[in-house]
Amino acid sequence: MDSVEILGYVAMVTVAASFLLKDVVKLRLVNALGAACFVVYGLLIGSWPVVGLNIFVTAVNSYYIFKSKSQ
Repeated sequence: MDSVEILGYVAMVTVAASFLLKDVVKLRLVNALGAACFVVYGLLIGSWPVVGLNIFVTAVNSYYIFKSKSQ
């Protein structure tokens, strides 16, 4: 198993673990971290659908995190 594959597994576990959290802001933070890992993973394997989707997920999570902090 090489380092790129390990990054993919870390991203997968991080995103999956985020759904176990009760606090929505923490869920979004951990999910955004996992999605950011998937962006790097997608770039390394040359998969643009993985990159595109996870940029979108990271952006949506970031928007709602900042929106909740400004209230």
